[in-house]
Amino acid sequence: MPVITTIEDLRVLAKKRVPRMFYDYADSGSWTESTYRANEADFDRIKFRQRVAVNMENRTTRTRMLGQEVAMPVAIAPTGLTGMQHADGEILAARAAKKFGIPFTLSTMSICSIEDVAQATDRHPFWFQLYVMRDRGFIESLIDRAKAANCSALVLTLDLQIIGQRHKDIINGLSAPPKPTLANILNLMTKPRWCMGMLGTPRRQFGNIFGHVKGIENMGSLSEWTAKQFDPALSWSDVEWIRKRWGGKLVLKGIQDAEDARIAADTGAEALIVSNHGGRQLDGAPSSISALPAIVEAVGHRMEVHMDGGIRSGQSVLKAWALGARGTYIGRSMLYGLGALGEEGVTKALQIIHKELDLTMAFCGHTDIHKVDKSILLPGTY
Repeated sequence: MPVITTIEDLRVLAKKRVPRMFYDYADSGSWTESTYRANEADFDRIKFRQRVAVNMENRTTRTRMLGQEVAMPVAIAPTGLTGMQHADGEILAARAAKKFGIPFTLSTMSICSIEDVAQATDRHPFWFQLYVMRDRGFIESLIDRAKAANCSALVLTLDLQIIGQRHKDIINGLSAPPKPTLANILNLMTKPRWCMGMLGTPRRQFGNIFGHVKGIENMGSLSEWTAKQFDPALSWSDVEWIRKRWGGKLVLKGIQDAEDARIAADTGAEALIVSNHGGRQLDGAPSSISALPAIVEAVGHRMEVHMDGGIRSGQSVLKAWALGARGTYIGRSMLYGLGALGEEGVTKALQIIHKELDLTMAFCGHTDIHKVDKSILLPGTY
């Protein structure tokens, strides 16, 4: 077993252990992948001001997200097909998040269901991400199931009314579970750990959908239903309807523009997430970190501004915080850990990010994250 010291180490190991179509699903963007790459590259351009001869004792990264105390301003992002990176993936990631003291967000398109995660974590509060689909009765049912499972926030995704062209997913014929084609069978033969894990779990389909929608009897009909269900007519009036139906804390995910941010604030939502869907929707859109400052300026005094996209280290978390984000989300960093080492890998990813965040904060002259602002960054680099 190699020594794991960075998220990149976990990525390399995950690539060896996860079937190609699911690794590519996690580690790719749409079209030319320019936005996917920019999410990381634009973080790298921002530079810190190192300070010396300051007292570095008694450091803390603890803060609050949506009123919930967290060990650091990081939550696990909702990621589809997490249970295809590793058997029971959503359950393992939720357990790791609970133990570490950060929020876990479950995707509508998860393999483990809302109920699976609630039961496995002893009904510890988690967040649920909602896609708006044409079947409004199903959406109402999902919201009610999330309430019953003790979910403490609803994360409504606004940037996936239609799906961006993701070339690797098309080439690989992405499906859950993988179709028994010759190419897939040959690839699975090289992933024995993954296969053994999948043989040991009954969770191999979209758990929030299968068994909860009339007329879904097999994976073929499920795939057809899902492809037709994402609602291209989603509007701000739907957000208002969902907010009232949910009745709890609401987060709006997928904001990239200050004008949309002001509309989001007008809905009464508690927070928004500056996000380009990990570079998997509009290729050529700005990176999340470059879009963040204008949105913080527009609505940061009215609601919590969070962000995701390109966070592969605790240094990225600190840069986002310095520019006004009051929460960040990790998707791929978590998936790399999960694919590499299961629950232990997710925990390792969180430990890596926390240590990097803590040490970098100290080198920049601070011991309390609440005292950190953009003065820790070199002017002209952000």
